[in-house]
Amino acid sequence: MAHSTETSSSTTNAMAPEEAIATELEADSLPSKERDLEAGKDEPLAVPKDPNLVTWDGPQDPENPKNWPNNIKWKYTLAVSLFVFISPVSSAMIAPAMDNLGEALDMRTQFEVYLSLAIFILAYAVGPVFFGPASELYGRVRLLQISNVWYLAWNLGCGFATTKSQFFAFRFLAGIGGSAPLALGGGAISDTWDSEERGKAMGLYTLGPILGPVIGPIAGGFIAQYSTWRWVFWSTSAAALVVQAVGMVWLRESHPGTLLKRKRDRLIKETGNDELHTGEKIESLPYKLLHAVVRPMRMFTTQPIVTCISVYMGYLFGTTYLMFATFPTIWTSWYGESMGIGGLNYLSIAIGSFVGLILNIKFVDRIYKNLKAKNGGVGQPEFRMPCMAVGSVTTTIGLFWYGWSIQGRAHWIMPNLGALIFTAGTISCLQGMQTYIVDSYQTYAASAMAACAILRSLAGFGFPLFAPYMYNDLGYGWGTSVLAFISIGIGWAAPFFFWFFGPKLRAVSRFAAG
Repeated sequence: MAHSTETSSSTTNAMAPEEAIATELEADSLPSKERDLEAGKDEPLAVPKDPNLVTWDGPQDPENPKNWPNNIKWKYTLAVSLFVFISPVSSAMIAPAMDNLGEALDMRTQFEVYLSLAIFILAYAVGPVFFGPASELYGRVRLLQISNVWYLAWNLGCGFATTKSQFFAFRFLAGIGGSAPLALGGGAISDTWDSEERGKAMGLYTLGPILGPVIGPIAGGFIAQYSTWRWVFWSTSAAALVVQAVGMVWLRESHPGTLLKRKRDRLIKETGNDELHTGEKIESLPYKLLHAVVRPMRMFTTQPIVTCISVYMGYLFGTTYLMFATFPTIWTSWYGESMGIGGLNYLSIAIGSFVGLILNIKFVDRIYKNLKAKNGGVGQPEFRMPCMAVGSVTTTIGLFWYGWSIQGRAHWIMPNLGALIFTAGTISCLQGMQTYIVDSYQTYAASAMAACAILRSLAGFGFPLFAPYMYNDLGYGWGTSVLAFISIGIGWAAPFFFWFFGPKLRAVSRFAAG
C-alpha cells in the first residue's frame, strides 16, 4: 500500500495554512502504513495533485532532516546540546562568588545579592517568547548563532561592570541571548529524530540545563577563592566562543518549513515558475512575527497539556535553582568547608544527572517501542509517562532525604546523596515532559517549549529569592519538606493525568501533531 506525497500534498491545500503545514510535515515524518492507520483509512484516497506545491521528494528524500545519516544527526544534536549547556553554566557559576560580587558592587541587602544570580533566569522568561516561534520562520541555526554572540558580548560586559545597576542590566541582557538555545533545542531534536529514536537524543539535550548549573558553581568556587569574581564571566565568554566555533562546523539547518522554502526558492530560480509554493499563506513580515510571537502565549493559555507541564516543569526548575543558590551557605556555614571545597559538593548533582540520563537512555526508548508494539504499531506521546512517573517518586524521596540530612547535621555525604537522588528523578521527569511535548506538538515544538519556558523561568527566578526567608523561618528540614509535599501533589498525579486524558486533549487541539 503506497501513500504518496501527492496525496498528503493535495490534502494540505484544502486546509488553513498553519494546519496545512503541520499536517504536511507530520505526514512526511511517518511511514506510509502508519500514516494510513492514524488517518483511519485502509487505502489512500486518490486526490488530484497541486503541481505547484513544493514538498519532499518521497519518504526517503535526503534533504529531509529525519533522513540524515546517524553520524550527522548526532553531531548536530551534540552541537545543539553544547549551546544549551553553556548558558546554564553561566546562570549558576556566580553562586559561590555572590558574596564577593555583592561586596565589590555595594549590594547592601541579601535580596540584591540573590538577584545577581536570579535576574539571568528572569530573562529566560522573555527570550523564548520570541526565539522559539522566530525559529519556525527563519530556521534554527541562524538564531542559535546570533543569540550566542549576543550572550557572549553582554556576559563579557558583566565582568567589566563597575556598579550594581550596570551589572543587573548586562546580566539580564546576557540572559536573553542565553535563553535562545533552551527555546530552540526541543524543536531541533524534533526536526531530526523519529519518535522511536528521540528519547536518547532528548536525554543528551536535557542534560545541558541540569549539568550546566552544576559544572558552573564547581569552577566558580575555585575562581572566587583564588582569583576574582570577574573571571567567572570572562571564562564563560571564552567557553561560549568555543561553542560558537563548534556550531559553525556541525550545525546545519533542520527546520522543515525553512528547508522547503529554500527548496522552493531554488526551484523558482531554476524553472522560472513563480507559482511554486509550500502551502504557507503569504503574509507581511510584521504580521508573521507578531503571529509567531503570540503563538506561545496562546498555547500556554489554551493547551492544557502545555499548561500542566509548564507548572510541573516550573516547580522542578525552581527547586533546582533554589538548591543551587543555597548550596554555598550550607557547605561553608553549616559544614565549615572552604569556598572551593564546598563547590565540589555540586558533583552530587552532576552524578545524579548522569544516573538519571543513563537510566533514561537505557529504558525510555525501549519502553516506548514495547508499548507501541502492544498498541498495534501506533506510537503515542503518552508512552513517555512511565519514566516520568518513576522520576516523580524519586524526586520526592530525594527532597526529604536532602532536607532532613541537613537539619540533623548528618555526615556531609548524606545531603549529597539526597541531592543526587533528587537530581536523578528531576532529569527523568524533565526528559519525559520535554519528549512528550515534542511528540505532541512536532511542527510547533519550539513554540510549545517556549510556552513551557515562561513559567519555568519565572520559577527559576523567584525560588532562589524566597529561599533564605523560607529556611530562616522553617529550617532546612521542614522548608524542604514543603517542597517535597508539593512534588507529591503535582508530580505524582501528572503522569496518570496525561496517560488517561492526554489523547483526548490532543484530539481537540489544532496544534497537536496528527
